[in-house]
Parts: sequence; structure tokens; C-alpha cells
Amino acid sequence: MRHAGLLAASASVLALAAAAACSTSSSGGAPAGDVPDASGDDAAVEPAPIFIAGDPQRSGDAAKGYEALVDQGYVGCGIPTTAYAQVFGAPQASQLIPGRNATNAQIPYNLTRFTTPDGVDVVGPNCLSCHAATLGGQVVVGLGDTSQDFTVDFASQAALAQALLTDPREKAELTKFVGRGQALGPYTQPLTVGVTPADDIAAVLFAHEDVSTLAWSDTPILPLPPAYAVPVDVPPWWRMSKKNAMFYTAAGRGDHARIMMTASTFCVDSVAQAQAIDAYFPDVRAYVESLAPPKYPLPVDAALAAKGQGVFATTCARCHGTYGDGASYPNLVIPLADVGTDATIAAGTTQFAGVYVDWFNHSFYGQIAHLDSQQGYYAPPLDGIWATAPYFHNGSVPAIEAVLDSAARPTYFVRSTTPADYDAASLGWKFTPQPTGQDAEPDPTKRKLIYDTTKAGYSNAGHTYGDALSPDDRAAVIEYLKTL
Repeated sequence: MRHAGLLAASASVLALAAAAACSTSSSGGAPAGDVPDASGDDAAVEPAPIFIAGDPQRSGDAAKGYEALVDQGYVGCGIPTTAYAQVFGAPQASQLIPGRNATNAQIPYNLTRFTTPDGVDVVGPNCLSCHAATLGGQVVVGLGDTSQDFTVDFASQAALAQALLTDPREKAELTKFVGRGQALGPYTQPLTVGVTPADDIAAVLFAHEDVSTLAWSDTPILPLPPAYAVPVDVPPWWRMSKKNAMFYTAAGRGDHARIMMTASTFCVDSVAQAQAIDAYFPDVRAYVESLAPPKYPLPVDAALAAKGQGVFATTCARCHGTYGDGASYPNLVIPLADVGTDATIAAGTTQFAGVYVDWFNHSFYGQIAHLDSQQGYYAPPLDGIWATAPYFHNGSVPAIEAVLDSAARPTYFVRSTTPADYDAASLGWKFTPQPTGQDAEPDPTKRKLIYDTTKAGYSNAGHTYGDALSPDDRAAVIEYLKTL
């Protein structure tokens, strides 16, 4: 494989572009100039949960939605195919998924080949760069990828790509693609591997686009956010069949399809282009809502799970709903003073707040959708929860056992993502506690693997509802969760 520097640069920009697909993951109130240390609010009186009502949705065709998801160029730009072919080798069989058109049948699942409005044949990212992952040797569409590395900025290497191109239109297309990645780079590097800078991507893209025309401005129109990326864990898509709002703070309301298509903010520079993409995104939404979670692949102790169902009903169902016959999901946001988890996003002190939320609500995207954040976190449905480690909105807890026992949560840890290291007993990833945090590690390669819960936005505090359970009851709940 040639041009290793370009390979790294291209992969980085592709990943950043794809992360725009989940770039409106949450929102808060007025932004702060700095990101404060965040922990739960210690209010004396717990406020009541906030019910999130549903909104009418446009209907769509799920089968057509899958085709659009994997074959359409809704991100809007990419690497010219002539350069891509020189850099990337043939994909492995494990990178291919069925049901793609002839053009994309041999393209990795997280990339799409298409023709830009300017007539350039390119390979660019799609939503599956963040919203698909390998599980049990198979690509599971809708499972968040928690192994990506957004910590490195390869923008300085991207100029190497120009040497591979001779056609002026292709050079211009690559310049556009790389330029968007360079605009994002300084603001979208989290401290650790495995989390995404989704909120920060949205803030930077919105800051560069005219709210009325969607035209890109190389000079930011809005103030840029602080260069500190608050971490976000990628939630599974199959939850959307139950949820009335899309994101961790219930920010995504109104027409979900219009919000889902904000991946296009990376390179779509006109309302007309956005309208063309919006025309088929109700189909994409219909496909997303048709997804079912993967079944737990190992044996389950039926008697222990039955006991766990009873414990779950008294300890967890109030927020997370019930399952099986007569299943119900309450669609509740749990206020910060109750849940106590890292408040950085929900308190409105992250980058994606204030002027950026206003931009969305007054743009083409906000015509039939809006971001209306609550001061708390949306308690998710738990279908397929066994497959979605790590946990909490910032990925700060590696396994369910520690979700149910806050004393078992490490302050500093390195977690595995190797399939053989999945821990069925704790229902999550095996991890290695570390004696010190990132500040004490001089090697940047090792440092970025450390999840440091003392950093702003990375706290693993709160959600102590399982602390009072006995070890036997906790084990029973874990066994029951395997059945969901």
C-alpha cells in the first residue's frame, strides 16, 4: 500500500466527516468560554422526571432507506476516486455488507462512492462510519463504533494528496474535502480513544455556514467553540423505534429525518442540495426505526434472569421501561439533581450550545425540527444493552456491573475492544485500572488509551441506583439484561 501519510490523513478526515452524521447528539443552554469540571448537581430536592412527548413524523420506505444510507452521497464530498484507488487497497471481506449497488459492492461499509454536484467521482464517508461496528465477526448496522480514534490531527499531512491528482476539478474537490477536515481538526480531538467529538463537530460546521443559504465561509461566521472536545458515546440506532427525541438531552425534536440528515452540513453548501437529500431521508429514518437489537449469543440462566426481572421492575423500570409482554417505555429525561452523572453536556456548558443551537433552529434544518435541550439525561431503552458497552453518555463506565455498583468504577482505566475480551459476567469490556491518569503519562500513544474520569466531561459519577442492591440481586439484574 503506497502513500502511507496520505492514507492516515485521508482516514482521519473521512472519520471526522462521518462523525458529522451524529453531530447533533446533544445540546445545552448558553455556552461557556471554558469547559468546567462537571459532576452532578447536589440539589436538596429531586425534581420530577420530564416527559418527552412525540411529534408527527414523515413516513418512509425502510428498504429504500437502507439503499440510500449505503449508496447515496449525502455527506457531499470526499476523496477523488483516482486518488483513493492509489492509496487504499482492496477491502477485506469483513468490511463489505450486502444490498449495495454495483458501484459500492466492493467499497468498505463505512464509505460510499458517488458523483458530486460538480461531476467528480469521489469516495466519501457515510453514517456507518460511526453507526456500525463489528460484533461476533459480523458488521452490525446501527451499533455505535466505540473503537475509533479521534485524538490525532492529520491535517498537516493532507497536502500529500495533491501530488496524486492532475485534473483541476479533482484537485478542487480534494481541497474542499480536506479543508473542511482542517477547519474541524483543532476543535474535535477528544482526550481518549473510543469516544466521539460529535457535539464539537456540529458547532464548528454551523459556525462556518450561512444560516440562510448554507453557503460555506472559510472565515467563521459565528464564534468558534473552545478547543476542548467533550466526549460523547455513540448510542445504538435501534433505540429510535421507542424514543420521542433523538439525543442524550432530548435535544432532537420535531422531524427526526431532518435532524438525521445533518451529516450533510460537512460539504453541502446550498439549500437546494439539502432539499434533494431531505427528500429521501424519511426513508432512512424508516430504516433506522426498523432495526432490532442483536440477540445475546451466549447461554442465559433462565431462573436467575427471572429473578433479575423482578429486581429490575422495582429498581430500574421507572426510568428505563418494561420489556416483554405489555412492554412500555416512559420517554423520561431524568434531571441532573436526580441522575447525578457528568453534567457538562446537560448543563449547557459544552461547545454545542447557545448560538449553535440557535443556528440550527433558524436554518433549513430547523424548519420542521428543533433542538430543545433539557437539564438532564434521557434514560434510554435498554434493548440490546449487552452489545453497547461502554456505558453512560460519555462512555465512562466499561461494564454494566460498574453501572450498578458505583464503587466498582475505576478512576483511571484502559479498556479493551478485542472481541475475545468481552466479559459476559460483568456485561461489558474487560478493563485494566491504572494507578494514575493522563497527566502522569508522558507517552502520547499510551496516554490516549487512558480514560481519565477526572477530566472535564469524563466523570463516571452518578447513577447510583444500583448501589443498594445485594451482590446476588445485582448478578440477577445483569442476567436479565442479557435477555433484552
